[in-house]
Amino acid sequence: MGFQEAVKAFYKNYAKFEGRASRSEYWWPMLMFIIAYVIMIIASQLGDLIGGIVGLAMVVFFLGSLIPAIAVGVRRLHDGDKSGWFYLLSFIPIVSLYYLYLVIIKGTNGPNQYGPDPLGSDGSVFN
Repeated sequence: MGFQEAVKAFYKNYAKFEGRASRSEYWWPMLMFIIAYVIMIIASQLGDLIGGIVGLAMVVFFLGSLIPAIAVGVRRLHDGDKSGWFYLLSFIPIVSLYYLYLVIIKGTNGPNQYGPDPLGSDGSVFN
């Protein structure tokens, strides 16, 4: 899954907490957030009027992306055969490193209790 496909899937599955998400479906939107926030932070330093507009845009962007970000995080955990409740680990300092580990590792090959393999049933596609 490429960048555009991943971002489209991110917003298309706005509040879908069931199923599984591949690593690319999770990490491409995270890269988009990093780039968008860096650009907005730089733009907010340009002046009072522009800074205020960009600040408002940042709030709208954050609020519009909060639910899909949580949903894709839960689906990413499901890919590793973990409960979505493990997402709460991301809010605990130090312990959040375990959450980071869970979203980095390769998911379960083949179907698991949360659904079919997003890469295909044989798991042969590298992602």
